[in-house]
Amino acid sequence: MSKRMAKNALLLLMFLIVLVGCSDKNSDKDGNTNDDQATEVQAGGEMNIAYAAQPPTLDPHMTTAVATSDMMKGVYETLIAVDSNYEFQPMLADSYDLSDDGKVITFKLREGVKFHNGEEMLAEDVIASMERWAEKSSRGIEQFGDAVFEADGDYTVIITLPQPLSTTLSALTGTVGSYPAIMPKEVIDSATETGVTEYIGTGPFQFNEWKADSYLHLTKFDDYQSRTEEADGLAGKKEALVDDVYFHFVSDSSTRIAGIMSGEYDMIHSVPYDSAPQLDQADNVETHVVPGGTLVLLMNKKAGLFTDVKAREAVETALSMEEVLQSGFSNEEYYTLNHNLVMPHLEGLFYSDVRKDRYNLNDPEKAKQILADAGYEGEEITIITTRDYEEQYNASVVVQERLEQIGLKVNLEVYDWPTLLEKREDENNYDINIMGLGPQPEPTSYLFLTKGPQSGWLDSEEFDQLVDDFRHQPSLADTKDAYAAIQQWNADNIPFIKLGDYNRLVATGSNVKNFQFLDGFITWNISIDR
Repeated sequence: MSKRMAKNALLLLMFLIVLVGCSDKNSDKDGNTNDDQATEVQAGGEMNIAYAAQPPTLDPHMTTAVATSDMMKGVYETLIAVDSNYEFQPMLADSYDLSDDGKVITFKLREGVKFHNGEEMLAEDVIASMERWAEKSSRGIEQFGDAVFEADGDYTVIITLPQPLSTTLSALTGTVGSYPAIMPKEVIDSATETGVTEYIGTGPFQFNEWKADSYLHLTKFDDYQSRTEEADGLAGKKEALVDDVYFHFVSDSSTRIAGIMSGEYDMIHSVPYDSAPQLDQADNVETHVVPGGTLVLLMNKKAGLFTDVKAREAVETALSMEEVLQSGFSNEEYYTLNHNLVMPHLEGLFYSDVRKDRYNLNDPEKAKQILADAGYEGEEITIITTRDYEEQYNASVVVQERLEQIGLKVNLEVYDWPTLLEKREDENNYDINIMGLGPQPEPTSYLFLTKGPQSGWLDSEEFDQLVDDFRHQPSLADTKDAYAAIQQWNADNIPFIKLGDYNRLVATGSNVKNFQFLDGFITWNISIDR
């Protein structure tokens, strides 16, 4: 391993997302939900998870939806993975090396790794997968669009970049968003414009059935070839300790709550924050405060009122971030006021005071004047949101009220999660969308800093150059000035409004053994004591 790679890995130790923060009731800080760690593991049976949203697709190359990455991370794997400290570890790669000039990454592949169709994973499969990801994924396009992928025999893959990237390894991990999942070459070759037609990976679970509006069913892959290192985060040994995993699509939070209390579900996603006291009183339920992400207000910069930066400034000036976050997350335990692009755990590396004086202004009278200066003539603006994520809906309602106070005519449209993602693709459908984005290892990985609909069409050659300057530093340790420049450009141009950072509340049955969470549920190495 080169010195540069080691340096980057050391810096990213700072990206410390614990496996799970647990409640006081029976849970320890390592995410284990039973005090008796000597209890014999009971394998087999089902794991039933109630998830608030349905994925728009099961193809991780094609979507940034967290629901897809959450549900499919046990099916698809990547060349490298992150452990609980966000250090990079080999996964499908046996080893990897970054050249001294930072332009060439060489992966030695593990031999004998089987796809779910029984075929061995070879270099041609990895190259086909990486090339498709670099063509379809916004992250792949931006960072690996000009890369060259080559094979040296069946078990060596070489990636050559035109310039070194400080963000190379973080982009190649499978955490959230559109990640470089490895699939068989024949699956890639037969893919359509809308995605792959077969869901075949290398993970401990394999696809069985996707019943629209009901559930996703995964089954244990008996021929899974695990790594032998100690399990840690998304890295190390993986073992399917249940035979079947069901992700039930349950958008109604009261149904999820009733299901975890009755034992119908073993885990539930997106617990309403005000339901914590009720669940904490149940002897058969454990609650867990886990890292959530960043809440961002996106504005359509391609069409409509918010193509004008003055109109965007009016929105920023009007908002009380405390009020918005309180509506979404109920209690200060679950949210953090933060002007920085990055979450608090990364501020040691990326902190900047730039834009701090523009955060949480809460000045509706000044906002009215700015809106008048922008030439607003009473046209209706549309906020799109979903009740599949209650915090996004609640925040949207508060923002609607605030904007109406300064004279904007606001229409709030509510959709299910897949429909909202579809609506967001067309600039004629909306003006504002509040989204939650999962933790990232460095700021330019956030989707609100990329091109296209996921950022509300952030289209600026000047900004693109600032991102390039950041990414082409020798290492993340050298990006302080480049980060400050990005923060300043955002302060001047207001392409989005960061509302704050948040934790998420999830719950498990007390019979769930070795529960862990890192950027979503981990389904392997977990058993259910029936």
